Amino acid sequence: MRKLKLIWDFKGPDGIKTAEHHAIHLKEYMDAKNHKDPITGFEALNEFHAIAFLVVSEDEMKSLRDALKPHRGQVYSD
Repeated sequence: MRKLKLIWDFKGPDGIKTAEHHAIHLKEYMDAKNHKDPITGFEALNEFHAIAFLVVSEDEMKSLRDALKPHRGQVYSD
């Protein structure tokens, strides 16, 4: 099954720290929903733009998208 990467963008001088903190909450949310080993994290794209992300299977994307409201998404590849 195809996997999708849900993405939240954070911009500005505090973007990296905010994305890092958001990724912690994404993992906590998935743990609370009993998802085993969720793929979450953050990535600094430059000093003023960072992302937090959550990788989900295509069949669970709609419910998680509606609950978590990511800014965008893309197909995930390992």
